[in-house]
Amino acid sequence: MRAVTLLTGKAFGLTINRLCHQLIEQYGDLSGVAIIGLQPRGVLLARRLRSRLMEVLGKELLSYGELDITFHRDDFRHRSSPAAPSTTDISFDLDDRVVVLVDDVLFTGRTIRAGLDALMAFGRPASVSLLVLIDRRFSRELPIQPDYVGKWVDSIGDQRVTVQWKETDGQDRVLLHSEAASIDAKAVSKGSIADQ
Repeated sequence: MRAVTLLTGKAFGLTINRLCHQLIEQYGDLSGVAIIGLQPRGVLLARRLRSRLMEVLGKELLSYGELDITFHRDDFRHRSSPAAPSTTDISFDLDDRVVVLVDDVLFTGRTIRAGLDALMAFGRPASVSLLVLIDRRFSRELPIQPDYVGKWVDSIGDQRVTVQWKETDGQDRVLLHSEAASIDAKAVSKGSIADQ
């Protein structure tokens, strides 16, 4: 399997920084806003966002949580091995809060649908926005679109996108994998600082 690097190093950090500033532009000091990362990989982005937002805003605390969606997925009964849930950690009521739901890659939209179902067990938010690092925009199976995007990737067929994190993988980067002999770099559209 061959891979092309879509985002790495300084550009990776700048992309996350841009997403933070978009949230600040929209919500000010983020009072009344809860950032919720989806398990397992969305929490890595959510933790990074929380850390950078607290640094930029000079705040010691932000409303932050992590949400497991294992038993809300529409495919958990069809897996060959038993589902292994992650932890959920939301220690506050979501009633009337603005929620920013965070995931690393938006693909079919099914993970986000499951996340919305799981979220409602914690209250009735005033609104829910979606932030993703990567939007594979031509692969949607459900009518779900992000509000904040780090990078758009126009992948096709057997191509796959993976996000690697310094905390778990030793480095920050986004890769586009393909079974084909080569990957057409033009299949990746502009959408991050790395392309500008």
